[in-house]
Amino acid sequence: MDELGLIRLLTRDLALTPAVKVGAGDDCAVLDVGIPDRYVLLKADAVVEGIHFLADTPPRKIGHKALGRCLSDIAAMAGTPGSALVTIGLPRRFDPQQVTAIYAGMNALARRYEMAVVGGETTTNPDRIFLSVAVLGTVARDKCVLRSGAKPGDAIFVTGQLGGSLAGKHLEFDPRLAEARWLADRFTVHSMIDLSDGLATDLRHVLTASQVGAEIRSQAIPISAAAKRETRAGDSTKTPLLAALTDGEDFELLFTLAGRQAVPLLDAWKTQFPALPLSCIGKITTAPGLKLRDPGGVRDLTAEGYVHFA
Repeated sequence: MDELGLIRLLTRDLALTPAVKVGAGDDCAVLDVGIPDRYVLLKADAVVEGIHFLADTPPRKIGHKALGRCLSDIAAMAGTPGSALVTIGLPRRFDPQQVTAIYAGMNALARRYEMAVVGGETTTNPDRIFLSVAVLGTVARDKCVLRSGAKPGDAIFVTGQLGGSLAGKHLEFDPRLAEARWLADRFTVHSMIDLSDGLATDLRHVLTASQVGAEIRSQAIPISAAAKRETRAGDSTKTPLLAALTDGEDFELLFTLAGRQAVPLLDAWKTQFPALPLSCIGKITTAPGLKLRDPGGVRDLTAEGYVHFA
């Protein structure tokens, strides 16, 4: 059983209350707790030594990544983070200076986004470090963006450049919080997700939730310089395009909106965020499935991004 199958099994009979507007299956849970004009967002994520970082990874970067992953999910809902709880598991013979530096990395990122780290839990883990971070945020009720709103005819956009994140970006990325809120304030965004498991996998999450298909253009995918270097130096069967589609941990935004808004968005984006590329990579279709259009024609895209337990 892979990660997606396990999630389906575990979420099948979850206890819910009327306050739950969106439960498992999106980037964050969405709750109505009676705050006028706002929903509460809840997100938990974990990083594990040997999976998400290595034993010699600079500890401040471990902390940055641990909190940043949750903030990227808050961004995918067009939300604002408020506070975080941190659970850390440590071997019995841990290095206090390393742990202090991990928290310094989290605190620096929290201060940048004017949020608080308010406590958590410490525990023993036999052979490696893990951190589990839970973030509480809010979003305006009329601006909350889900995965499930994509419509046929929508243009598909991604921020930044994709692939090659192991060259360093997966530890140093900037959650796209300001960009997502700007989008939701000025445009009617139909669906959005952050790219953590790779474009090929995360776009499929949107398609499944929205019950639509998509066609993306190979020549429009924004491939990072790191992905191009990686594929030249490594596996000759892995092209830069495949790296951009499957590497994961880009922590960029993928979103859809009506095709008629595409040109106004691109023009406004260049003025607002001149240092961050925005690319229109394809369109949402009525026909199910994910297609790739390249110079040879249109074909099914079978590549997958990262899936735990696969």
